[in-house]
Amino acid sequence: MIKVKIFLVLVFFSNYSFSQNLKESDSTSIISFVDKFNVKINVDSQLEIYTIHDKLSDTDFVLSPNNELKLSISLDYEFLSLSVGFSPKFLSRNNDDNLKGETSYFEYDSRIILGNWMQRINYNNIQGYYLKNTNNFIPNWMENKNPYIQFPNLKITKLSGTTSYIIHENFSIKSNIHQTEWQRKSAGSFIPSIHYGFSKFSNKDPDLTILKKDFDVQLAASYYYTWVIHKNWFISSFLSPSLGVRFSNHEEEKNQHTIKGLDGGLQLGFNSKKYYFGAEANFDVNAYNEDQMTNIVADEIYAKIYLGYRFKAPKILQKPVKWINKKIKSK
Repeated sequence: MIKVKIFLVLVFFSNYSFSQNLKESDSTSIISFVDKFNVKINVDSQLEIYTIHDKLSDTDFVLSPNNELKLSISLDYEFLSLSVGFSPKFLSRNNDDNLKGETSYFEYDSRIILGNWMQRINYNNIQGYYLKNTNNFIPNWMENKNPYIQFPNLKITKLSGTTSYIIHENFSIKSNIHQTEWQRKSAGSFIPSIHYGFSKFSNKDPDLTILKKDFDVQLAASYYYTWVIHKNWFISSFLSPSLGVRFSNHEEEKNQHTIKGLDGGLQLGFNSKKYYFGAEANFDVNAYNEDQMTNIVADEIYAKIYLGYRFKAPKILQKPVKWINKKIKSK
């Protein structure tokens, strides 16, 4: 079982002062901030942990990176979102390299939402893992005193994409993800998606050399819903089961696997014309049988907090964005 330690920071703003600044009518279902730039800071505890189960010996090998807290900075403008993530040393939970080894982490994420279509591109690179259940392999091993078994050269690189279609017009996915819109009335939508991605697992240690390449294609049936619980407060949730196929190339041996996934989340957020913030709890689980004797589960259970500010975008950017939106709405 995965132990998840959730890091939450709650920021409070006066609800009254913000609501007084709203000029839009409460009857407006969705408010667009087409003329605003969003700058957002996110802190999350997202970790993709791999559990490899050997059925023959009934043994689990639980591999985890050593970056319990990550920081990302997002720039969001109307239909476009760009985000860069890393794991800085100044976060207090990332200072135990002497026990778990050092992990390097970098992530780039972008989303484009045009009309009912949403496209996501994600790249992440993680190097440095440790065996989370070292106590099962070393007698008399003591947690927080003895080093874990480490794989400093184990690197996992992923490049993935998701294409989605938002069915219901009265639901704003931008309000959930970009915060470039403000959902003022409760609504939901079914969002079918196709996920596709390439991943590379490599380890250049002379004692354990690994080179494995995977290509995944999955179909997902997602449902999102946002409850507006007050003028400025909302709760949103989603659930997304998926099913697909994985094509693997490992040591010149090619295989095909059925991969099953399930991810979901719950978000509590605050919105206003200038400031917004929130907290999320999410999970993402994917599982498949590597062979008749080996089962692999990649799972993430994590918390996230974010704080953002909107400011007026320059006119040189406003004009082309308004032109694109006008063309989309005219179709």
